[in-house]
Amino acid sequence: MSATVTPSATSPTESAAGALPPAEGSFSGTAVTSAAVPVARPALDWRIRFGALALIWGFSFLLIKVGTEGYAPFQVTLGRLLSGTAVLAVAMVVRRERLPRGARTWGHLAVAAFFLNALPFSLFAHAELTIPSTLAGICNATSPLWGMALSLVALSEDRPTRRRVAGLGLGFLGVLTVLGAWQGFSGLDFGGTAMALLASLSYPIGWIYVRRTLAGSGSSTLALTGSQLFLGTAQIALVTPLFTSAPDGFPLLPTLAVVALGALGTGLAVLLQYGLVEEVGPTTAQMVTYFIPVIATAAGVAVLGEQLSWNTPVGALVVLAGAALTQGRARGGRAASSGASSD
Repeated sequence: MSATVTPSATSPTESAAGALPPAEGSFSGTAVTSAAVPVARPALDWRIRFGALALIWGFSFLLIKVGTEGYAPFQVTLGRLLSGTAVLAVAMVVRRERLPRGARTWGHLAVAAFFLNALPFSLFAHAELTIPSTLAGICNATSPLWGMALSLVALSEDRPTRRRVAGLGLGFLGVLTVLGAWQGFSGLDFGGTAMALLASLSYPIGWIYVRRTLAGSGSSTLALTGSQLFLGTAQIALVTPLFTSAPDGFPLLPTLAVVALGALGTGLAVLLQYGLVEEVGPTTAQMVTYFIPVIATAAGVAVLGEQLSWNTPVGALVVLAGAALTQGRARGGRAASSGASSD
């Protein structure tokens, strides 16, 4: 449910800090450069941390749903970003990281924070007012598809191959399957679904922007990521009072959900991602992307009691198959900047 990007990498899914979804990835949606943070070999086996990362990002959609039961969507996003920023701020202090320098770098980080944090996080929170968390998690899995389509237009070094074009077509066929197109989209909330898909589209827009503007900034991944989350928090803090009123109270479960969403899914997950990429490489680390919609679906059904028809899991598998095909190498040996999200 979060997304980290290395502008100088061949692909967001092959970056120094990875490019995995999100919160929704997510991915907390973070922008980093090629200056990776040196990471000591952790005590826990990488497979355990890989599984933890998949669970954290997979459960993010459930946590969003629970959070919106007690707070307005913008408040959920603000709490999430505050918690995530706090975790990375502590990590920066421990590692004695310096903040990025230069007004231009901060300006680019502000744009990245909007497309990779403030906008998609808010859209997913608004979407889950009217759609199940399972559907939100599957929509999040379309980020690589949007990313490949955009990269063919925005990145001149990317060239379509038959395999990648087939993956794009297959992936969107899976989306139509999930949405039940043959039934005329009966029972589908168009507004909520559109917001979830727009959130997934926002991630690759941010990744491509980062790749074009922040390569070689000289700052570490952690410093850029923490600064980006801080700017995203500031953006949402300015907007939230304009569209929401102060909550009457702080209900326990929604509050815990929002704090966990930020501290785990937007803070700890990024640190786990750093370590995985350093230890096993970006190709293996990015495979966590394909577990997220599966976990999100299982969590929504098992914990929230959401209904699941046959076309939802079938369509999700087709989406993931298409996304996997789009990650094939582009002509010229460079991968597409297609990425993959988390909320």
